[in-house]
Amino acid sequence: MSRPRLNRKLVLESRDRVPDGAGGKTRNWEALGTLWAEVTARSGRERSSAGLPVSRSSYEIKVRAAPVGSPSRPRPDQRFREGERIYAIRAVTETDSGSRYLVCYADEEVTA
Repeated sequence: MSRPRLNRKLVLESRDRVPDGAGGKTRNWEALGTLWAEVTARSGRERSSAGLPVSRSSYEIKVRAAPVGSPSRPRPDQRFREGERIYAIRAVTETDSGSRYLVCYADEEVTA
């Protein structure tokens, strides 16, 4: 396996529950840190939602590995942000037996 080209700066974000001021809780996205990544498009499709076209693209995002339980290790309930672009993480796995890199399978949705 060749080394990935980590040339994109992504912010790893996780959902956080915060008080809404009315006795309940609301969910906000909290930045956990920045990771350098290689982002590769895999597939894409378009569908209609409420009469508007919605484009969904799938990506393979490679980052340096971190130990299980580390806050810098991506999880499927998190997302990456690159400016206004958001990649929802669907699955995470090691790329090789040496566990030097992780592959995150992620989706990006865009409404026209």
